[in-house]
Amino acid sequence: MNKWNQFTLLAWVFLAGTIYIQSQVLGGENWPDYRGPTADGHTDATALPLTWAEDKNVKWKTPLEGKAWSSPVIWGDQIWLTTATVDGKRLSVLCVDKKSGKILLERVLFKIVKPQFCHNYNSYASPSPVIEQGRVYVTWGSPGTACLDTKTFKVVWRRDNLKCNHFRAAGSSPILYEDKLILTHDGSDFQYVIALSKKTGETVWKTNRSTDFNDLVNGKPARDGDMRKGYSTPYLITVKGKVQLISPGAKAAFAYDPATGKEIWTVRYPEHSSASRTLFGNGLLYINTGFGKAQLLAVRPDGKGDVTKTHVAWAIKKAVPKKPTGVLVGDLMFSCDDGGVALCIDARTGKAVWSARVGGKHSAAALYAKGRIYFIDEDKGTTTVIEPGREFKVLTKNKLDAGCMASPAVSGNALFLRTKTHLYRIEE
Repeated sequence: MNKWNQFTLLAWVFLAGTIYIQSQVLGGENWPDYRGPTADGHTDATALPLTWAEDKNVKWKTPLEGKAWSSPVIWGDQIWLTTATVDGKRLSVLCVDKKSGKILLERVLFKIVKPQFCHNYNSYASPSPVIEQGRVYVTWGSPGTACLDTKTFKVVWRRDNLKCNHFRAAGSSPILYEDKLILTHDGSDFQYVIALSKKTGETVWKTNRSTDFNDLVNGKPARDGDMRKGYSTPYLITVKGKVQLISPGAKAAFAYDPATGKEIWTVRYPEHSSASRTLFGNGLLYINTGFGKAQLLAVRPDGKGDVTKTHVAWAIKKAVPKKPTGVLVGDLMFSCDDGGVALCIDARTGKAVWSARVGGKHSAAALYAKGRIYFIDEDKGTTTVIEPGREFKVLTKNKLDAGCMASPAVSGNALFLRTKTHLYRIEE
């Protein structure tokens, strides 16, 4: 081999190694669902920032108008979010340039003359978008759902006729399955899951909840909206080669066939207003039952019909979050409840490994990156970073000017946080 060929070979080896290292370090660029590519809060990024502050590791910071708790989603160089005026009369979509933080699009999609009631703790723009190549899907619940072309910013279709009194405003985010956009509407009057055509927005199937609310008082129906209310976003799993759509609601969680909407099984519980998203691992579904005396149920997903008495492997009630969603790391589950108590449990048995107070109030879902778990509070702007393991170990605490109701997003080695006032790109 002559010197030129040796040099060429070495150059290609170096280049291939560089590309390989960069691909390992950068991880995925897209964050299509508010809980990431696998919808479970995991990222394969290996160099996310460990420490930051207003004057440290903030690449850019963009102010956001309105009051909105929806989380950012990312595809390529675009970040998409929704927002709303405080009174809920103007519902808008935003597109932000990932590199610069510049707002590329801010458009009102729906104008609402008489908005439904919204609890002060919620917002009129709490459901997060979902995105794929060329299309982004945004919803505000019953007031409006739309699909936009991410290249031209044109509206492909919109729906504003999906009836539901969300009672305290919407919270469930949409998900994608094959050629369908799936939405959850659990309100005081109607409770259903619906699949729309991604291309046209037309209804493909609609399934009403089969829940027996058993809310008779003196022999007459007592329609307490909270007891029928739900905020949870569905989760897709595969069991014995068949896909199931897992969808918790008030007083029951369901598995549906996402192709047809047919109910497969249900598990009943007394709680309501479920918000935390389901997790799946070790052959078990981990279902949070919501408000009231919140429980975490471990359910085997291979049943049919009512599986309440046959397929619940274990249940716990201590330090169970009502709104935040935890992360599953192997056979350990890590979460932080609404009041700032972190908990590690053995996901196979439900036994507590440790619990510890991290402080603050929490609504955002946890994030797992290799060797780190991020818990973000809703008031003080503090992110507590812990090391996942059988001993409680805080790595650091980071402070921003405002807290987060939205869940974090990741692209490459950058962390994107939507606080109550701004969108941040945080990167070392």
